[in-house]
Amino acid sequence: MTADTTADTLREKCGVFGIYGHPDAAKHTALGLHALQHRGQEAAGLVTYNGRQFSAHRDTGHVGDIFDKPDLMERLTGHIAVGHNRYSTSGATAMRNIQPLFAELAFGGFALSHNGNLTNFEKLRRELVQRGALFQSTTDTEVLIHLMAAAPAEVEGAVDRMTYALQHIEGAYAFVAMTDSQLIGVRDPFGVRPLVLGRVGDSYVLASETCALDIIDAEVIRDIEPGEMVVIDTEGLRSLRPFPPRNRQRFCIFEYIYFARPDSVVEGSSVYEARRRIGQELARESHSPSDVVIPVPDSGVPAAIGYADEAQIPFEFGIIRNHYVGRTFIEPTQSIRNLGVKLKHNANRAMIEGKRVVLVDDSIVRGTTSAKIVKMVRDAGAKEVHMRIAAPPTRHSCYYGIDTPNAGELLASRYTVPDMASVIGCDSLAFISFDGMYRAMGHAGRNPDQPQFCDACFTGDYPIPLVDQEEDTPDTDLFSVISEEA
Repeated sequence: MTADTTADTLREKCGVFGIYGHPDAAKHTALGLHALQHRGQEAAGLVTYNGRQFSAHRDTGHVGDIFDKPDLMERLTGHIAVGHNRYSTSGATAMRNIQPLFAELAFGGFALSHNGNLTNFEKLRRELVQRGALFQSTTDTEVLIHLMAAAPAEVEGAVDRMTYALQHIEGAYAFVAMTDSQLIGVRDPFGVRPLVLGRVGDSYVLASETCALDIIDAEVIRDIEPGEMVVIDTEGLRSLRPFPPRNRQRFCIFEYIYFARPDSVVEGSSVYEARRRIGQELARESHSPSDVVIPVPDSGVPAAIGYADEAQIPFEFGIIRNHYVGRTFIEPTQSIRNLGVKLKHNANRAMIEGKRVVLVDDSIVRGTTSAKIVKMVRDAGAKEVHMRIAAPPTRHSCYYGIDTPNAGELLASRYTVPDMASVIGCDSLAFISFDGMYRAMGHAGRNPDQPQFCDACFTGDYPIPLVDQEEDTPDTDLFSVISEEA
């Protein structure tokens, strides 16, 4: 799978949701997916079971559009459901790739939603195809289903077959799956991707973030632990440990910096508070004399608030974001592309003109958007523009469920920080330090021997083997759909 060659932001691939034992399972799942819209905006789907048969609805677009159809939710009946929001890394989203995936296996129907990325996907897929497997999608998720189907005859039932399959995969993942009688959730042994357990009434819920529990008034119980599998059925909830114990967790630090919604609580910590503390550390480390702190909306807002509080200078919304931007309806000629940043952001001149401005953003990827925003702020009359970034320089690609460009396309992999400032056009540029980032998360600093988080996009320290990258496994996507209707 190849990354989007034009995007200048990092994107989470997916959000997952599941519920067991609720008469309105489909409606609650659709609401949960709506709360998780930020984790995937290209497609969504859900699968239910009503005691007789499985039902599914999947489509491209946003959750509100996909499920806002007359009588649709009334036809998605049942007390078990799983759902998925998708952001693909291969351009257009083909219908065959929209999750949850569904298969009829020896034990019955099985639906699967996945957040993350399998790092030995291409290797496993090639081996399975050679053994006769027929793949119907190009997603790494389908490998798990084929491994379950290929389990030895003595391995019976969904839980045992899923456990068997998990022993063969490498990567970062949170899976939510369902059968006709069970809801299953599992996190990878390093706990890179999030998964939380909740309860609404007598029903259990699994979701990528707590904001998806809030929207259905569910109580947050706890995070699913790294390497844990939970099975929910008529007997209640049981916890299994299909992996050998690990001596440390490597949760994705970028969930706190950018991906998770600020109103979520992740691994026991408020995302909003974490971002605000990062801003405070950033101000302590690299404040420049200035008149106003302005966030690059929306993800830069909490860090900018923290920065302004620590630096004791005013915080203002000097850039206004248009929240209703979709695909442009204008033919994207070069002249129009040059105006593209104003589709999303516009300078609030009254807060900028004649002032020394500190711009706070969450990250710099290719740098093209940052350069346009700096120019926009200068054109609005700023005397000086200083950029402060609430993450260390992103120098490496992520292979664990975040869409990033190839390392050679990342600005920080090609330039020093002073040179990056020249490329972007700002008067000064500074990133939070590794230790500052870790201090904001409640640690004394980054432990180089046993890092407390996965920070591979900054350091190149990949905790999980990159099998397909190391073996230079060829891309097995042989088929492209030119046009496709739902």
